[in-house]
Amino acid sequence: MVTKSKLVMLNARLVTMTNDDKGYVCSDPTTLIIEHGKIVKIGAELPDSDGYQLHDCKGKLVTPGLLDCHTHLIYAGCRANEFEMRLNGVPYEEIARQGGGIISTVNATRQASEQQLIELALPRLDGLLRSGVTTVEVKSGYGLTIEDELKMLRAAKALEQHRKVRIETTLLAAHAVPPEYKGRADDYIDLVCNQIIPLCAKEQLADCVDVFCEGIGFNLEQTERVFVAAQKHGLQVKGHTEQLSNLGGSELTAQYNGLSVDHIEYLDESGVRALASSGTIATLLPGAFYFLRETQKPPIELLRQHNVPMAIATDLNPGTSPFADLTMMMNMSCTLFGLTPEEALRGVTCHSAQALGLGNSRGKIAKGYDADLAIWNLSHPAQLSYQVGVSHLSARIVQGELCHV
Repeated sequence: MVTKSKLVMLNARLVTMTNDDKGYVCSDPTTLIIEHGKIVKIGAELPDSDGYQLHDCKGKLVTPGLLDCHTHLIYAGCRANEFEMRLNGVPYEEIARQGGGIISTVNATRQASEQQLIELALPRLDGLLRSGVTTVEVKSGYGLTIEDELKMLRAAKALEQHRKVRIETTLLAAHAVPPEYKGRADDYIDLVCNQIIPLCAKEQLADCVDVFCEGIGFNLEQTERVFVAAQKHGLQVKGHTEQLSNLGGSELTAQYNGLSVDHIEYLDESGVRALASSGTIATLLPGAFYFLRETQKPPIELLRQHNVPMAIATDLNPGTSPFADLTMMMNMSCTLFGLTPEEALRGVTCHSAQALGLGNSRGKIAKGYDADLAIWNLSHPAQLSYQVGVSHLSARIVQGELCHV
């Protein structure tokens, strides 16, 4: 990584993602001037080079740095054995009875130290960075105690000390009912609302609070209690909703002006209308859809009809989406859900930024925006959704600093 407060990018073919009605048009080779982590000029004359680092892009594509707006990056343990068991016909209930499922990850994560969680996460993070990612959202949710949830969030924030990346943290204590609260979900929600959220806010460990609103997670009343507590403590909300059934979690999230609703395979038109009214982003997670061999697709055409922005994320986690490549998710969103390559690129740039509450600072190449960028050895943006397994990344720029990774 080269560190300098001023950078001039020469001969950059910009894909700015700023023009909604003209697609992702590439500019002719132009100049981009960055100062102190911000984009200050586009297409300007070359300034006096004194004090500037010069980087010749040589006609390569430059997009906003990609944002992975939904991950469970911090965890311990491995669940490849469950993957094999499922493919051999063992039902999930039996896997869970044998100690598998999310509780196996909870047990391993509780036993791991903060430093161990960091070390385990770094190889996964490196996979995301190699796919052009500059911002990663990381959720808790595998601790399910006060101490372990905060431990996960501290580990997530510490990743910025090990790699050049922007980390956004989300408290997902309402991910599952921990084993010690079996049959007492309301009591666990009391703990989340009255102790975990206030401590998380006090220590500034999370930007947002999430809830798994589902039949195997938490009901609407419990979800709303978490949302009320989150907003009371100044934290924004989002929801894991409509993945396995239609409980109305997306509409509830929209009522609380949630940043995003994620998964949404069973979302109906009423829910889509609620998202459109509230400005809540619909986040698609094709990796989980693929890995679980689901058949119920998100309502893509309804989302288009109601102009609901669609974000795309990896949902990187050990049980249902063990994938650390955001461009792979772009391909999956096109092949499995029918998105266009342009929609896919918006889904990992400007729309993903909106899903994190960062739409006014990241996800576009525009004056005043953060200088978080990706430089690609490509001739057209559609190629980002086209080929998987070949690294097309030339370099990343994070907060104005050039990173050759």
